[in-house]
Parts: sequence; structure tokens; C-alpha cells
Amino acid sequence: MTPWDALQIAREKSLDLVEVAPKANPPVCRIMDFGKFQYQKSRQERMSKAKQKKFDIKGIRIGVRTDDHDLNFKKNQAEKFLKKGNKVKVEITMRGREKAHQDLARLNLQNFIRSISVPHKIEQEVKRYPGGFNVIIAPE
Repeated sequence: MTPWDALQIAREKSLDLVEVAPKANPPVCRIMDFGKFQYQKSRQERMSKAKQKKFDIKGIRIGVRTDDHDLNFKKNQAEKFLKKGNKVKVEITMRGREKAHQDLARLNLQNFIRSISVPHKIEQEVKRYPGGFNVIIAPE
């Protein structure tokens, strides 16, 4: 159909002629109410955004020389966060000469993660950053 015929039909029905596929040969157009189409599209996007599950990343920071009682307290906090469905970013910080013993810091971090009893998966492996190491774990 020629574009002029399509425009006349659209005007008779008091609708819009919308080009759907401009790169097709010949270009594909549709007769519709464009305002209604835009509204439905935006509403559909809002609904899909509302259905997405949002994750909060909670942070736990430990040190190389953190005592057992404090580690136990932090472990309980991490378990509580994981039970609620949040991701947990565990950071181990190193200060001064502790930076010379990166192997100990990495080992402490891995031991801390192993001590967490709530089922979890490691979402981001142990990564080095200027102040120490961090890892992100998520509930299963």
C-alpha cells in the first residue's frame, strides 16, 4: 500500500501511522493510537522493573589481627544478612607492616568465609584492593 493511502486510512479512523520497521524493504508501518502505545510500553517497563528482585550489599570489615570473639560476632552478622537474602561484601583490611603478609590476610579471609554456616555461594572471588582483600558472597 502506498504511504498516502495508509495516511488517509489512519486519518479516517483518527489514528496514527507509525513506522515499525524502517529498515525493512519496503518499510513496515502500523495504524494505531501512538499515545496509547507509548503509555502501555512505559507501563510494561514499570511492571517488569517492579518484579525484579533488588539486592542490598551489606558490608563486613575485619582485620588481620581481629580476635576470635569479634570474628564470631561478625560471622553471626554475615549469617543474619544472608538469611535475609542480602549479599555480603567481606573486606579484610591491612595496615602498615601487615601488608607484607598478604598470604596470611587471604588465609584469614578464606577461613572466615568457611566458618559461615548459612548456605552461600561466592559471587565474586577474593580480589585485591589497595587496603586489603574483599569477596562478595550471596545466599543460595
